[in-house]
Amino acid sequence: MASNDIGDWYRGIPQITKYWFTGSVVVPLIGRIGILNPIFFILDFKSFFYKFQLWRPMTAALYYPISGPRGFHYLMNLYFLYSYSTRLETDTFKNMPADYLFMLLFNWICLVIIGFAAEIMILMDPMVLSVLYVWCQLNKDEVISFWFGTRFKAMYLPWVLFAFNLIIGSGGLMELFGIVVGHFYFFLMFKYPQDFGGRRLLSVPSILYKYFPTRQGGVHQFGSASGRRPQNGGGGGGGNNRGGNWFGGHNWGQGNQLGRD
Repeated sequence: MASNDIGDWYRGIPQITKYWFTGSVVVPLIGRIGILNPIFFILDFKSFFYKFQLWRPMTAALYYPISGPRGFHYLMNLYFLYSYSTRLETDTFKNMPADYLFMLLFNWICLVIIGFAAEIMILMDPMVLSVLYVWCQLNKDEVISFWFGTRFKAMYLPWVLFAFNLIIGSGGLMELFGIVVGHFYFFLMFKYPQDFGGRRLLSVPSILYKYFPTRQGGVHQFGSASGRRPQNGGGGGGGNNRGGNWFGGHNWGQGNQLGRD
């Protein structure tokens, strides 16, 4: 019965989130059990450009060491990844897999450039934070619960995580990079064209629509970038303020939805 429940849960994960989540489980496990040395997964400038190990930018975003004290942090990354990627894919980008994949690719490319420039070898932390940041901006007025019963608006969650890791984690630099990249995408795709009246500076390549066509009910023109779903004719630009029992949106010890007393 339990195996059937897990299978049903896994099959219910949205398509692109499923690929990302699966890779983020498989690649660290390959390194953990010793099938391949984890040195082959990290981002390394010389190996990429001089040895043509072209897979490294991808595996650097999927790999995380799961032995020792880092194991708990890795599980939290998976929790964030599944939770907020699922919310974006099934709400803001509902029926628009190409648009969601483009967001992930844009954030990933930006982080790879930062990784090469700053000599960052593992990109899972900032990649997950960049997606979480986009969701939080699109649902910024939604009240969420965090550890020890603290409650605040979603727009502050990335900064709470940054401060949390700054104090007791690895210094918060990875979270800061994720926030910067997430804001860069959010500004170019949502805020600049909507709040400042500028032209859209980002557009989804047509080849993505070829392999990930928009499903019935999906539209390419995003609507409001607030936490409120736009009216008919808008798109999927805002969240629908639905809650969820995930880390960062979970009232620990209770099953309350976000923002619900």
